[in-house]
Amino acid sequence: SGIYSLSPYTSEEIVTRDFLIKEKPDGIINIVDATNIERNLYLTLQLLELKVPMVLALNMMDEVRANGGTIDVKKMSAALGIPVVPISAAKGEGVSELIDQAVQTARNKVLPKVTDFCAEGSPVHRCIHAVVHLISDHADRLGIPSRFCTAKLIEGDGEMLRRLELDQNELELIEHSVLEMEHETGFDRNEALANMRYTFIENGVAEAVVK
Repeated sequence: SGIYSLSPYTSEEIVTRDFLIKEKPDGIINIVDATNIERNLYLTLQLLELKVPMVLALNMMDEVRANGGTIDVKKMSAALGIPVVPISAAKGEGVSELIDQAVQTARNKVLPKVTDFCAEGSPVHRCIHAVVHLISDHADRLGIPSRFCTAKLIEGDGEMLRRLELDQNELELIEHSVLEMEHETGFDRNEALANMRYTFIENGVAEAVVK
């Protein structure tokens, strides 16, 4: 399905997210448009938080090259902590390599190496880690990574809130952490997390991309 985020705003996003959480697939092939890499990696970061074996396919690499650009696949793979395979679906280039890599990654249960995108010691970092600490036993009970649950809670995801069954005290502590983060960053909760992800993409991935 073609989605750009796992925030539950559209039915496609909700269906995709529920499938990933409930069915726990063996692996994900995440295809992104390499000509617009910054925008498309936003979803990739959310998928990484789910800790499911994943391969990133950079599609339309022929167009990137035609425009005089390159992407350092090794650098990008190191920054994201998952295998990255350049392909051109229209020309059928790289597709068999992608399938091989995906099968290998799923079969060997190779989990993403990077699931934390916040700058050390930042207000967002403090908030995320405070909330992870509070909810990790609830998340474990559901079998969903606590880092993913935390991001959803901070974003005000009612469905995740319902499933975690938090008590009043926990809810108040979470709200306190979120308000503190909003106060310190000057962003609202959603902007703060979006900003964290885009900053990670700009810093970690930008150097792999030559326009």
